[in-house]
Amino acid sequence: MEKIAVIGAGSWGTALAIVLADNGHHVNLYGRRNDQIQEINDKHTNEKYLPGITLPHNIFGLSSLRHAVEDVSTIVLVTPTKAMRQVLSDLKQLLTKKVTIVHASKGIEPETHKRISEMIEEEIPSEYLNAVVVLSGPSHAEEVSRRMPTTVTVSSNNANAQELIQDLFINSNFRVYTNADVIGVELGGALKNIIALGAGLADGLGHGDNAKAALITRGLAEIARLGTKMGANPLTFAGLTGIGDLIVTCTSVHSRNWRAGNMLGKGKKLNDVLEDMGMAVEGVRTTKAAYQLAKNVGVEMPITEQIYEVLFNDKDPKTALDELMARGKTKELEDFSEKLFL
Repeated sequence: MEKIAVIGAGSWGTALAIVLADNGHHVNLYGRRNDQIQEINDKHTNEKYLPGITLPHNIFGLSSLRHAVEDVSTIVLVTPTKAMRQVLSDLKQLLTKKVTIVHASKGIEPETHKRISEMIEEEIPSEYLNAVVVLSGPSHAEEVSRRMPTTVTVSSNNANAQELIQDLFINSNFRVYTNADVIGVELGGALKNIIALGAGLADGLGHGDNAKAALITRGLAEIARLGTKMGANPLTFAGLTGIGDLIVTCTSVHSRNWRAGNMLGKGKKLNDVLEDMGMAVEGVRTTKAAYQLAKNVGVEMPITEQIYEVLFNDKDPKTALDELMARGKTKELEDFSEKLFL
């Protein structure tokens, strides 16, 4: 059994720590708040993020990043994308040997348009980096922590590392597949949060299942258009980090992005929504990054454009959805999209 560091003691980081602990590993769970770490160690709970869940006793809370990564060969990063650069900068000062870094965060960096694996490779010197592995897929922390059946995908340019991480996480409740398409897995996991904002927005406006189905389906087309332009395998978007992640994120009250969109649809302003949520809503930053990236590479993303206008230009949500419905006639299976299900 291994000693593994999980960086980020929010709901998803804690849920992944539970999976690893269930598999018998020694898990160092890093968080910045001393009161939270004391609760993890003394009460074996993390009530703010996973109420009602008892944590295995082989999860050890640590508020020192240095102590958390000491003598580990695998580090799991579960931090918001806006904090990723700072965490990586802190981390590279502490590494003394090569490690495999798994990231389970979903987002794209605005302005640079970097995927998280690219950020890791930029920030961590190659002499300390064995491999980068992406973990993504349809997975609510609330359900994973309750050992409810879940399937995810791991992806890496290093096949050995990919299979190692598959072995570390897989168990009877948490099934792990491999997929060598790093670009597709990362972009699918990040971009679906934009569509989830739209689905929540439609629900908040009182639209029905027809509208949500349309947003999910046409959202998948947008994701696949941009993804393949960036070098992804279009078949990836027919899998867990495409259709699978869209379904779970666009239809569940567990989804932060759906909840944020729902509040926007009911008339709340973005700053108030983010304050009420109290946790990162990755779709907001990702919308800005995807909007910029699509413009740069010449990819049409009408849903993303309208969500961007709602979030950053205070556009009325109903007007945004009305304009989507009023777009000019087009074919459903345009460009490459018919390849998805061949």
